[in-house]
Amino acid sequence: METMKKLVISGVRKTEIIEVAKPIPFENWALVKVHVFPLCTEYKNWKTGKPYPGHEAAGEVVAIAKPCKVEVGDRVTVMPGRPSGNCDSCRKGYYIHCENQSPASKYTDEKVEGDTHVQYLQKEDWLLAPIPDGVSYELGALACCGLGPTIGALEKMDTNSFDTVLITGLGPVGLGGVVNSKFRGAEVIGVDGSKYRRDKAIELGADLVLDPDDPKILDKIKEFGKPNTCLECAGVEQSQRLCIEAVARLGKIALIAESRDPFQIYASVDFIRTGITMFGQWHYNLNVIPKIMQVIKESPVVNKLISHTFPMSKADEALALDADKLAAKIMIKPWE
Repeated sequence: METMKKLVISGVRKTEIIEVAKPIPFENWALVKVHVFPLCTEYKNWKTGKPYPGHEAAGEVVAIAKPCKVEVGDRVTVMPGRPSGNCDSCRKGYYIHCENQSPASKYTDEKVEGDTHVQYLQKEDWLLAPIPDGVSYELGALACCGLGPTIGALEKMDTNSFDTVLITGLGPVGLGGVVNSKFRGAEVIGVDGSKYRRDKAIELGADLVLDPDDPKILDKIKEFGKPNTCLECAGVEQSQRLCIEAVARLGKIALIAESRDPFQIYASVDFIRTGITMFGQWHYNLNVIPKIMQVIKESPVVNKLISHTFPMSKADEALALDADKLAAKIMIKPWE
């Protein structure tokens, strides 16, 4: 039995590299050699010691069971999850909203685990997005959570150079929103409590950055020019309310950050009298892949979204940076 290395959370603020069986491709699932996997929100579980599978990766197709939508040698970005592929959401390209996600137990021999923190993984052919020639694996990997959620939101809101975008929360996803918004020619206001991330937003082209605890934050936003578009990437009530109170009349708010905490909204004052729209945004439609790859190829600042690259053996150092909000998008190389 061939084996491979896999990164797992093994304790509080501790990871471990273990040996597991190397997958064997079957049906239309391709075997991908992972060249790089980005970190996302894994640091939250790392801080508590709770296991958490990775969901982002980019690599090379090295084996297929039979002819399918990819070929050996293709360079691809791996889309997250295990959607069915045959529900209404999947057929429309909104695979992330599939209501029939398949658990690993569906496969009696446990062929599929879904973790991307590995040297090899399996994925359905239709969930492997081609990386254009001349684009590195690191930049190609941004086509998942680095740029994906915010490009999905901006597509729905048809954001362009006439718009002003407020982005609350300048973690990797929010910073990706800066890249996407500036690529479309919009003006950007960024809000975050981390000086590192505010500075990074300026480096990526944000026009104004503010501390959420600034008592005059609403006045400063109004003075700059009220945003008609908001990307809420912090997931806390303070920033959610800021979007509602700062957005222009008839504006639009995309709730992107995961949060299980409630926040108060007032139907009349917040929505009926202002005419604003608020919606949830998880990822992006598969039909948007060509556009996200265009951003990666043509944005003059997209490479700056990647702040650090680590070998898998130094994953704890990488996760500590994420936990301390001292990084943008971090890439891990499983073969180093």
